[in-house]
Amino acid sequence: MLLYAIPFFVSGTVLLTAALVGTRSSAPVGAVLDPGLGPGPGPGMRPTTTTYFPFLTWSLCLVALLLVSVGLGWLVTARFLRPLRTITATARDISASNLHRRLGPTGRADEFAELAATLDDLFGRLEAAFASQRRFVANASHELRTPLTAQRAVLQVALADPDTTVDSLRVACGEVLELGATQERLIEALLTLASGEQGVDRREPFDLADIARQVLSYRPSHRPADVAVDSTLDAAPASGDPRLVESLVANLVDNALRYNVAGGRVEVTTSATSSGARLSVRNSGPVVQPAQVARLFEPFQQLHGRRIRHGEGHGLGLAIVRAIAEAHGARLAAAARPTGGLDIEATFPR
Repeated sequence: MLLYAIPFFVSGTVLLTAALVGTRSSAPVGAVLDPGLGPGPGPGMRPTTTTYFPFLTWSLCLVALLLVSVGLGWLVTARFLRPLRTITATARDISASNLHRRLGPTGRADEFAELAATLDDLFGRLEAAFASQRRFVANASHELRTPLTAQRAVLQVALADPDTTVDSLRVACGEVLELGATQERLIEALLTLASGEQGVDRREPFDLADIARQVLSYRPSHRPADVAVDSTLDAAPASGDPRLVESLVANLVDNALRYNVAGGRVEVTTSATSSGARLSVRNSGPVVQPAQVARLFEPFQQLHGRRIRHGEGHGLGLAIVRAIAEAHGARLAAAARPTGGLDIEATFPR
Protein backbone atom coordinates (compact mmCIF):
# COMPACT_ATOMS: atom_id res chain seq x y z
CA MET A 1 0.00 0.00 0.00
CA LEU A 2 2.84 2.43 0.89
CA LEU A 3 4.41 1.73 -2.47
CA TYR A 4 1.35 3.16 -4.25
CA ALA A 5 1.28 6.18 -1.89
CA ILE A 6 4.79 7.27 -2.91
CA PRO A 7 3.79 8.73 -6.32
CA PHE A 8 1.05 10.86 -4.73
CA PHE A 9 3.42 12.04 -2.00
CA VAL A 10 6.30 12.90 -4.34
CA SER A 11 4.13 14.75 -6.84
CA GLY A 12 2.38 16.68 -4.06
CA THR A 13 5.71 17.61 -2.46
CA VAL A 14 7.06 18.94 -5.74
CA LEU A 15 3.95 21.05 -6.32
CA LEU A 16 3.96 22.39 -2.75
CA THR A 17 7.66 23.29 -2.88
CA ALA A 18 7.19 25.08 -6.19
CA ALA A 19 4.32 27.10 -4.72
CA LEU A 20 6.36 28.14 -1.67
CA VAL A 21 9.37 29.09 -3.79
CA GLY A 22 7.06 31.40 -5.70
CA THR A 23 5.90 32.91 -2.39
CA ARG A 24 9.50 33.58 -1.30
CA SER A 25 10.17 35.48 -4.53
CA SER A 26 7.42 38.02 -3.60
CA ALA A 27 7.23 40.32 -0.55
CA PRO A 28 8.55 38.64 2.61
CA VAL A 29 5.89 37.25 4.83
CA GLY A 30 6.18 38.19 8.49
CA ALA A 31 8.73 41.07 7.84
CA VAL A 32 9.63 43.17 10.93
CA LEU A 33 11.50 46.56 10.80
CA ASP A 34 14.14 47.55 13.37
CA PRO A 35 12.76 49.74 16.16
CA GLY A 36 13.17 53.47 15.70
CA LEU A 37 13.33 53.34 11.96
CA GLY A 38 10.74 54.82 9.72
CA PRO A 39 8.66 52.79 7.41
CA GLY A 40 10.24 54.20 4.29
CA PRO A 41 13.61 53.25 2.94
CA GLY A 42 16.45 55.63 3.54
CA PRO A 43 19.98 55.94 4.80
CA GLY A 44 20.62 53.75 7.87
CA MET A 45 17.36 51.90 7.50
CA ARG A 46 17.54 48.01 7.25
CA PRO A 47 14.54 45.69 7.15
CA THR A 48 14.73 42.44 9.10
CA THR A 49 12.66 39.51 7.74
CA THR A 50 11.49 36.43 9.55
CA THR A 51 10.43 33.44 7.40
CA TYR A 52 9.16 31.08 10.09
CA PHE A 53 5.59 31.29 8.79
CA PRO A 54 6.28 29.86 5.28
CA PHE A 55 8.42 27.06 6.77
CA LEU A 56 5.69 26.14 9.27
CA THR A 57 3.09 26.19 6.51
CA TRP A 58 5.26 23.95 4.32
CA SER A 59 5.74 21.47 7.20
CA LEU A 60 2.05 21.25 8.02
CA CYS A 61 1.12 20.86 4.38
CA LEU A 62 3.75 18.15 4.02
CA VAL A 63 2.26 16.17 6.91
CA ALA A 64 -1.23 16.58 5.51
CA LEU A 65 0.03 15.56 2.09
CA LEU A 66 1.60 12.43 3.57
CA LEU A 67 -1.69 11.43 5.18
CA VAL A 68 -3.62 12.08 1.98
CA SER A 69 -1.08 10.08 -0.04
CA VAL A 70 -1.36 7.11 2.31
CA GLY A 71 -5.14 7.29 2.06
CA LEU A 72 -5.04 7.44 -1.73
CA GLY A 73 -2.59 4.52 -1.80
CA TRP A 74 -4.91 2.47 0.37
CA LEU A 75 -7.85 3.39 -1.87
CA VAL A 76 -5.99 2.32 -5.02
CA THR A 77 -4.94 -0.94 -3.39
CA ALA A 78 -8.41 -1.75 -2.12
CA ARG A 79 -10.32 -0.61 -5.18
CA PHE A 80 -8.15 -1.81 -8.02
CA LEU A 81 -5.43 -4.22 -6.92
CA ARG A 82 -7.16 -6.40 -4.34
CA PRO A 83 -9.50 -8.00 -6.93
CA LEU A 84 -6.50 -8.61 -9.17
CA ARG A 85 -4.65 -10.33 -6.32
CA THR A 86 -7.70 -12.49 -5.64
CA ILE A 87 -7.88 -13.49 -9.31
CA THR A 88 -4.14 -14.25 -9.35
CA ALA A 89 -4.27 -16.38 -6.19
CA THR A 90 -7.25 -18.39 -7.43
CA ALA A 91 -5.70 -18.90 -10.87
CA ARG A 92 -2.50 -20.21 -9.28
CA ASP A 93 -4.47 -22.76 -7.27
CA ILE A 94 -6.12 -24.20 -10.39
CA SER A 95 -4.22 -27.17 -11.83
CA ALA A 96 -4.90 -30.21 -14.00
CA SER A 97 -6.50 -31.98 -11.04
CA ASN A 98 -9.04 -29.25 -10.22
CA LEU A 99 -9.86 -27.58 -13.52
CA HIS A 100 -13.50 -27.57 -12.44
CA ARG A 101 -12.77 -24.56 -10.20
CA ARG A 102 -13.74 -21.15 -11.47
CA LEU A 103 -13.02 -17.58 -10.46
CA GLY A 104 -16.72 -16.79 -10.41
CA PRO A 105 -18.37 -13.38 -10.69
CA THR A 106 -16.51 -10.50 -9.06
CA GLY A 107 -19.64 -8.45 -8.36
CA ARG A 108 -18.21 -5.64 -10.46
CA ALA A 109 -18.83 -4.41 -13.98
CA ASP A 110 -15.32 -3.43 -15.05
CA GLU A 111 -12.19 -4.79 -16.70
CA PHE A 112 -11.52 -7.17 -13.79
CA ALA A 113 -14.91 -8.82 -14.26
CA GLU A 114 -14.12 -9.21 -17.97
CA LEU A 115 -10.72 -10.71 -17.10
CA ALA A 116 -12.30 -13.19 -14.67
CA ALA A 117 -14.90 -14.22 -17.25
CA THR A 118 -12.19 -14.70 -19.90
CA LEU A 119 -10.10 -16.86 -17.56
CA ASP A 120 -13.16 -18.93 -16.59
CA ASP A 121 -13.84 -19.54 -20.27
CA LEU A 122 -10.21 -20.59 -20.76
CA PHE A 123 -10.37 -22.97 -17.79
CA GLY A 124 -13.56 -24.45 -19.21
CA ARG A 125 -11.89 -25.18 -22.54
CA LEU A 126 -8.86 -26.66 -20.77
CA GLU A 127 -11.12 -28.86 -18.64
CA ALA A 128 -12.87 -30.17 -21.75
CA ALA A 129 -9.53 -30.80 -23.49
CA PHE A 130 -8.09 -32.66 -20.49
CA ALA A 131 -11.26 -34.73 -20.13
CA SER A 132 -11.13 -35.63 -23.82
CA GLN A 133 -7.48 -36.61 -23.48
CA ARG A 134 -8.19 -38.83 -20.47
CA ARG A 135 -11.03 -40.56 -22.32
CA PHE A 136 -8.81 -41.07 -25.34
CA VAL A 137 -5.97 -42.59 -23.29
CA ALA A 138 -8.37 -44.87 -21.41
CA ASN A 139 -10.09 -46.04 -24.59
CA ALA A 140 -6.80 -46.50 -26.46
CA SER A 141 -5.40 -48.53 -23.57
CA HIS A 142 -8.49 -50.72 -23.57
CA GLU A 143 -8.43 -51.23 -27.34
CA LEU A 144 -4.71 -52.07 -27.31
CA ARG A 145 -5.10 -54.45 -24.38
CA THR A 146 -8.02 -56.40 -25.89
CA PRO A 147 -6.09 -58.05 -28.78
CA LEU A 148 -3.22 -58.92 -26.46
CA THR A 149 -5.59 -60.59 -24.01
CA ALA A 150 -7.26 -62.52 -26.82
CA GLN A 151 -3.90 -63.63 -28.21
CA ARG A 152 -2.81 -64.90 -24.83
CA ALA A 153 -6.09 -66.79 -24.37
CA VAL A 154 -5.79 -68.50 -27.78
CA LEU A 155 -2.21 -69.57 -27.11
CA GLN A 156 -2.97 -70.78 -23.59
CA VAL A 157 -5.87 -72.91 -24.83
CA ALA A 158 -3.73 -74.40 -27.60
CA LEU A 159 -0.88 -75.21 -25.24
CA ALA A 160 -3.16 -76.65 -22.55
CA ASP A 161 -4.86 -79.08 -24.95
CA PRO A 162 -3.19 -82.51 -24.53
CA ASP A 163 -4.69 -83.72 -27.81
CA THR A 164 -3.52 -80.80 -29.88
CA THR A 165 -2.85 -81.46 -33.54
CA VAL A 166 -1.12 -79.66 -36.35
CA ASP A 167 -4.46 -78.50 -37.70
CA SER A 168 -5.58 -77.09 -34.35
CA LEU A 169 -2.26 -75.29 -33.97
CA ARG A 170 -2.67 -73.84 -37.46
CA VAL A 171 -6.11 -72.57 -36.49
CA ALA A 172 -4.71 -71.03 -33.30
CA CYS A 173 -1.86 -69.40 -35.19
CA GLY A 174 -4.33 -68.01 -37.72
CA GLU A 175 -6.40 -66.44 -34.94
CA VAL A 176 -3.28 -64.95 -33.38
CA LEU A 177 -2.23 -63.48 -36.72
CA GLU A 178 -5.68 -61.98 -37.23
CA LEU A 179 -5.59 -60.41 -33.77
CA GLY A 180 -2.11 -59.08 -34.50
CA ALA A 181 -3.35 -57.51 -37.72
CA THR A 182 -6.18 -55.88 -35.79
CA GLN A 183 -3.67 -54.44 -33.36
CA GLU A 184 -1.49 -53.17 -36.21
CA ARG A 185 -4.45 -51.38 -37.79
CA LEU A 186 -5.28 -49.75 -34.47
CA ILE A 187 -1.70 -48.57 -33.95
CA GLU A 188 -1.60 -47.26 -37.51
CA ALA A 189 -4.85 -45.37 -36.92
CA LEU A 190 -3.49 -43.88 -33.70
CA LEU A 191 -0.31 -42.78 -35.47
CA THR A 192 -2.35 -41.22 -38.27
CA LEU A 193 -4.47 -39.38 -35.72
CA ALA A 194 -1.34 -38.09 -33.97
CA SER A 195 0.16 -36.98 -37.30
CA GLY A 196 -3.02 -35.11 -38.18
CA GLU A 197 -3.07 -33.31 -34.83
CA GLN A 198 0.56 -32.16 -35.24
CA GLY A 199 -0.33 -30.05 -38.25
CA VAL A 200 1.14 -29.68 -41.73
CA ASP A 201 4.78 -28.58 -41.97
CA ARG A 202 5.07 -28.49 -45.76
CA ARG A 203 2.29 -27.95 -48.28
CA GLU A 204 2.20 -29.41 -51.77
CA PRO A 205 -0.31 -28.79 -54.56
CA PHE A 206 -2.66 -31.69 -55.28
CA ASP A 207 -5.93 -32.43 -57.01
CA LEU A 208 -8.60 -33.68 -54.65
CA ALA A 209 -10.25 -35.52 -57.55
CA ASP A 210 -7.09 -37.57 -58.22
CA ILE A 211 -6.82 -38.57 -54.56
CA ALA A 212 -10.49 -39.57 -54.38
CA ARG A 213 -10.17 -41.55 -57.61
CA GLN A 214 -7.14 -43.40 -56.24
CA VAL A 215 -8.91 -44.20 -52.96
CA LEU A 216 -11.97 -45.55 -54.78
CA SER A 217 -9.80 -47.68 -57.06
CA TYR A 218 -8.36 -49.79 -54.24
CA ARG A 219 -11.49 -49.92 -52.11
CA PRO A 220 -13.51 -52.62 -54.03
CA SER A 221 -12.42 -55.38 -51.63
CA HIS A 222 -13.87 -53.36 -48.72
CA ARG A 223 -17.16 -52.64 -50.48
CA PRO A 224 -20.22 -54.61 -49.41
CA ALA A 225 -21.72 -56.39 -52.39
CA ASP A 226 -25.11 -54.71 -52.02
CA VAL A 227 -23.86 -51.12 -51.55
CA ALA A 228 -23.45 -49.05 -54.73
CA VAL A 229 -20.80 -46.34 -55.00
CA ASP A 230 -21.34 -43.36 -57.31
CA SER A 231 -18.68 -40.73 -57.92
CA THR A 232 -18.56 -37.36 -59.68
CA LEU A 233 -14.93 -36.27 -59.56
CA ASP A 234 -14.36 -32.83 -61.06
CA ALA A 235 -10.96 -31.14 -60.84
CA ALA A 236 -10.46 -29.65 -57.38
CA PRO A 237 -6.95 -28.19 -56.88
CA ALA A 238 -5.79 -27.51 -53.33
CA SER A 239 -2.60 -27.58 -51.25
CA GLY A 240 -1.50 -29.54 -48.21
CA ASP A 241 -0.09 -32.95 -47.33
CA PRO A 242 -1.35 -35.40 -49.98
CA ARG A 243 -0.67 -38.41 -47.75
CA LEU A 244 -2.83 -37.07 -44.93
CA VAL A 245 -5.55 -35.94 -47.34
CA GLU A 246 -5.61 -39.45 -48.82
CA SER A 247 -6.12 -40.82 -45.31
CA LEU A 248 -8.99 -38.35 -44.79
CA VAL A 249 -10.72 -39.45 -48.00
CA ALA A 250 -10.14 -43.14 -47.26
CA ASN A 251 -11.62 -42.85 -43.77
CA LEU A 252 -14.68 -40.99 -45.06
CA VAL A 253 -15.29 -43.63 -47.74
CA ASP A 254 -14.69 -46.53 -45.32
CA ASN A 255 -17.04 -44.99 -42.78
CA ALA A 256 -19.73 -44.51 -45.45
CA LEU A 257 -19.39 -48.14 -46.59
CA ARG A 258 -19.17 -49.67 -43.12
CA TYR A 259 -22.20 -47.91 -41.63
CA ASN A 260 -24.69 -48.47 -44.42
CA VAL A 261 -27.79 -50.55 -45.06
CA ALA A 262 -28.65 -53.34 -47.48
CA GLY A 263 -29.13 -51.88 -50.95
CA GLY A 264 -27.62 -48.59 -49.81
CA ARG A 265 -25.58 -46.04 -51.72
CA VAL A 266 -22.44 -43.96 -51.28
CA GLU A 267 -21.90 -40.76 -53.28
CA VAL A 268 -18.43 -39.20 -53.56
CA THR A 269 -18.15 -35.77 -55.19
CA THR A 270 -15.26 -33.35 -55.69
CA SER A 271 -15.55 -29.82 -57.06
CA ALA A 272 -13.66 -26.54 -57.17
CA THR A 273 -14.91 -23.52 -55.25
CA SER A 274 -13.97 -19.86 -55.35
CA SER A 275 -11.67 -20.33 -52.36
CA GLY A 276 -10.50 -23.94 -52.64
CA ALA A 277 -11.63 -27.51 -53.21
CA ARG A 278 -14.63 -29.37 -51.82
CA LEU A 279 -15.03 -33.08 -51.08
CA SER A 280 -18.51 -34.43 -50.36
CA VAL A 281 -19.28 -37.96 -49.14
CA ARG A 282 -22.92 -38.94 -48.70
CA ASN A 283 -24.25 -42.31 -47.67
CA SER A 284 -27.47 -44.05 -46.79
CA GLY A 285 -27.55 -45.77 -43.44
CA PRO A 286 -29.17 -45.81 -40.03
CA VAL A 287 -30.94 -42.67 -38.89
CA VAL A 288 -28.65 -40.38 -36.91
CA GLN A 289 -30.02 -37.86 -34.45
CA PRO A 290 -28.65 -34.35 -35.16
CA ALA A 291 -27.42 -34.08 -31.57
CA GLN A 292 -25.23 -37.16 -32.09
CA VAL A 293 -23.38 -35.93 -35.18
CA ALA A 294 -20.70 -33.91 -33.35
CA ARG A 295 -19.97 -36.78 -30.94
CA LEU A 296 -19.23 -39.13 -33.85
CA PHE A 297 -16.05 -37.15 -34.54
CA GLU A 298 -14.68 -37.99 -31.07
CA PRO A 299 -12.27 -40.96 -30.79
CA PHE A 300 -13.79 -44.41 -30.12
CA GLN A 301 -17.37 -43.27 -30.63
CA GLN A 302 -20.21 -44.94 -32.52
CA LEU A 303 -23.91 -44.43 -32.96
CA HIS A 304 -26.13 -44.77 -29.88
CA GLY A 305 -23.07 -44.89 -27.60
CA ARG A 306 -22.25 -48.53 -28.41
CA ARG A 307 -18.81 -49.85 -27.61
CA ILE A 308 -16.60 -50.89 -30.49
CA ARG A 309 -16.80 -54.63 -31.13
CA HIS A 310 -14.30 -56.81 -32.94
CA GLY A 311 -14.71 -56.45 -36.69
CA GLU A 312 -16.53 -53.12 -36.49
CA GLY A 313 -13.47 -50.91 -36.69
CA HIS A 314 -11.90 -48.88 -33.93
CA GLY A 315 -14.10 -45.80 -33.95
CA LEU A 316 -11.19 -43.56 -34.98
CA GLY A 317 -12.14 -42.88 -38.61
CA LEU A 318 -14.07 -39.64 -38.19
CA ALA A 319 -11.71 -38.48 -35.43
CA ILE A 320 -8.85 -38.82 -37.93
CA VAL A 321 -10.92 -36.92 -40.51
CA ARG A 322 -11.48 -34.04 -38.10
CA ALA A 323 -7.80 -33.88 -37.05
CA ILE A 324 -6.54 -33.82 -40.65
CA ALA A 325 -9.12 -31.21 -41.68
CA GLU A 326 -8.13 -28.94 -38.79
CA ALA A 327 -4.44 -29.38 -39.62
CA HIS A 328 -5.10 -28.14 -43.16
CA GLY A 329 -7.37 -25.31 -42.11
CA ALA A 330 -10.21 -27.03 -43.94
CA ARG A 331 -13.84 -26.43 -43.04
CA LEU A 332 -15.59 -29.65 -42.04
CA ALA A 333 -19.38 -29.82 -42.07
CA ALA A 334 -21.52 -32.84 -41.22
CA ALA A 335 -25.29 -33.22 -41.19
CA ALA A 336 -27.67 -36.09 -40.57
CA ARG A 337 -29.84 -36.99 -43.55
CA PRO A 338 -33.58 -37.27 -42.82
CA THR A 339 -33.77 -40.68 -44.51
CA GLY A 340 -30.68 -42.00 -42.71
CA GLY A 341 -26.93 -41.68 -43.10
CA LEU A 342 -24.65 -38.67 -43.13
CA ASP A 343 -23.72 -35.85 -45.48
CA ILE A 344 -20.09 -34.81 -44.82
CA GLU A 345 -18.27 -32.02 -46.65
CA ALA A 346 -14.62 -30.96 -46.34
CA THR A 347 -13.58 -27.70 -48.02
CA PHE A 348 -9.81 -27.21 -48.41
CA PRO A 349 -8.15 -23.85 -49.05
CA ARG A 350 -6.02 -23.41 -52.16
